Amino acid sequence: MSEARHYDTVLAPVITEKATMLSEHNQVVFKVRKNATKPEIKAAVEAVFGVKVTGVNTLNVKGKTKRFKGRVGVRSDVKKAIVTLAEGSRIDVTTGV
Repeated sequence: MSEARHYDTVLAPVITEKATMLSEHNQVVFKVRKNATKPEIKAAVEAVFGVKVTGVNTLNVKGKTKRFKGRVGVRSDVKKAIVTLAEGSRIDVTTGV
């Protein structure tokens, strides 16, 4: 895969309380493209951050229907990837790439 494709695969880190708790177990959560596969995600994280990945788990989050001032709107569907890093590997998602 090309370098630009790696940056298109991994969209953003997910910074929530639950994702922070996962970092204690050497795992990091990212938003990824909807059609990204696990091997693509693994290759992209290894190339962009320079770490060794041991596993990738993915989940599709369906967008919620919300109301704002009486109008109905729908949040976008999102695909998230929970990436398990090898021992000794670390990603600090609070700093830029």
